[in-house]
Amino acid sequence: MDSLTTHLKYYGISPWEIEVIYGLFKDRFQVEQEELEQVEPEFVSMLNVPIPLAFNEEFFRWFDYRRWEKVKAIFKEMKRRRGSGNALKIDVSFSGNPKIRFMIDSEDNQWFNNAVEKIDFVLELLPYHLDPEKLPNDVTEIIYQYDPEAARWRLNIAFVKEKKFVFTGNGWKIVT
Repeated sequence: MDSLTTHLKYYGISPWEIEVIYGLFKDRFQVEQEELEQVEPEFVSMLNVPIPLAFNEEFFRWFDYRRWEKVKAIFKEMKRRRGSGNALKIDVSFSGNPKIRFMIDSEDNQWFNNAVEKIDFVLELLPYHLDPEKLPNDVTEIIYQYDPEAARWRLNIAFVKEKKFVFTGNGWKIVT
């Protein structure tokens, strides 16, 4: 594979944490880092991890399941170190068509950990979730939000070019 680049953006992340994350990704990607000013005042720390590959089984085989388990472990450790509340938001995105994003921002440590653990479980449901009959036409990006009541990831937002759709119990509703 050609040199793939991930551009980590973050604030409120310790030098040790970012070094561990860098170390997990550097063997597979060229890693660029950008420390930001606090952009979301409701969160003490934020980490954006754009993965320049599609979210699929091939990614996890190529990236290595053991390495992915270590990524999940550092995410959970980061939350543990910050405690409960809106302390940490992690945005993991996978390029592809459509782009797939996971927003991990639960206030509760147990639900945060559960969300992190279940990201790769979405693989099994992806063909069902991406069924064109169930999505707005020409979706370019979808965002998953963890639902603690159901203890699973749910499709939450879909983008079609500049239009934003939110999933309600009855289907997709355009909001912009």
